[in-house]
Amino acid sequence: MKKQIIGNCVCILLTLLICQSALAQDFYPEAKRDEILKNIKAPAIPAFKIKLKKKGTKNDSITDNRKVFQQAFAKAKAKGGAHIIVPAGTYFINGPLHLESNICLELQKGARLKFTDNTDSYLPVVLTSWEGTFLYNYSPFIYAYQKENISIIGEGTIDGNAMKSFSTWKPNQKASLQLSRDYNHNSTPIKERIFGKGHFLRPHLVQFFECKNILVEGVTVTNSPFWCIHLVKSENATFRAINFIAKLVNNDGIDPEYSKNILIENINFNNGDDNVAIKAGRDTEGRATAIPSENIIIRNCKFKGLHGVVMGSEMSAGVQNIFVENCGVGGYLKRGIYLKSNPDRGGFIRNIYVKNVELGDVEDCFFITSFYHGEGTAGLITDIRDIFIQNVTCKKASYGGIVIQGFPGKPIKDIYLKNITIDDAKVPLSLTNTEEIRMSNVSIGGIVTAAPSTAQ
Repeated sequence: MKKQIIGNCVCILLTLLICQSALAQDFYPEAKRDEILKNIKAPAIPAFKIKLKKKGTKNDSITDNRKVFQQAFAKAKAKGGAHIIVPAGTYFINGPLHLESNICLELQKGARLKFTDNTDSYLPVVLTSWEGTFLYNYSPFIYAYQKENISIIGEGTIDGNAMKSFSTWKPNQKASLQLSRDYNHNSTPIKERIFGKGHFLRPHLVQFFECKNILVEGVTVTNSPFWCIHLVKSENATFRAINFIAKLVNNDGIDPEYSKNILIENINFNNGDDNVAIKAGRDTEGRATAIPSENIIIRNCKFKGLHGVVMGSEMSAGVQNIFVENCGVGGYLKRGIYLKSNPDRGGFIRNIYVKNVELGDVEDCFFITSFYHGEGTAGLITDIRDIFIQNVTCKKASYGGIVIQGFPGKPIKDIYLKNITIDDAKVPLSLTNTEEIRMSNVSIGGIVTAAPSTAQ
């Protein structure tokens, strides 16, 4: 009977006065956020200009413009940098574009980079990271390794054109995925981790690997083979006013990994997977690398896709100092804010700040779990604590309103929830293996007003 009452509850008011002094004030540390912003500066655009001629604009998937871009990059390198302007037209690219330092690639309105769907064109393999494990694989379509001062700007489009090629590979990847996990857990030398042809691990659309001073602004991103924009061991990056129309398999929007000092703002997400997924390596390798993803600000964005903001599940080096503010929705989400780990990861998720977020219809509004997918046997439980959520509204959670799942013997602790309103939820609140969950002005299913007096 008790379970039935809880399950069918349509109106619950939670006003907990635990640690009232802590909850009575705004606990969003704006000064800390502003200190992080001081360390995020977009790279300067080089004065020397290269304007590409219109080639491949027939959209016939025959005329290859890759050499044109490679020549422009080589010239830019010789000049110490360049602002490369790509005018309107469709530019077929038969293979990856490897960027140089001090380049601004401007895709003007109407310009479209359309990459080949011939998977062999993305060989030979390059050093990359695949779901938290370093290995050699197909080149990302736009790839920068150990470069700096890179901009991709304009109103043009980056089209991975992966609908009939890489996007179909997921059913075939299981054996190679497991091999990559084995290499990780066994600390196999990275130079021996050769994948590529015959292994079905899809490449990223855009990847910055060990880069710094990055700007991606204004462009539209679509039809990615895998994750759309991936940062690995990179720092000082700004992603602004990007439009994602990326609905293929595992088309995450932006995935920072082992990276810091990142600003993600004014972005319209529409992704087949996570909008922002903050990573920090997987298992043995992640803990050994020990470079946390930190100092990341996500603001003024519109979320649409699978999940809005995710931390994990590959986060073994740790995630900290994440700010999410003034964001809303552009369409359906499965989950709004989602923190996930399992007992193989270790590491930590801490100092997470969320303020002023409006959600519509979701399955779960706010979800934290220490045993993602029920996986993990190593007994390395992630330390999850110091999460601050305030001023969040949600129209409907078809499953869970607020869900926090700690691990036996390792509770999730010190979670602060203030001014949370969820109009409707099937399961309003589910807390397991938790400590010090502090709430103020949290209502799920409506607010119960004072009962009218009745004559005795």
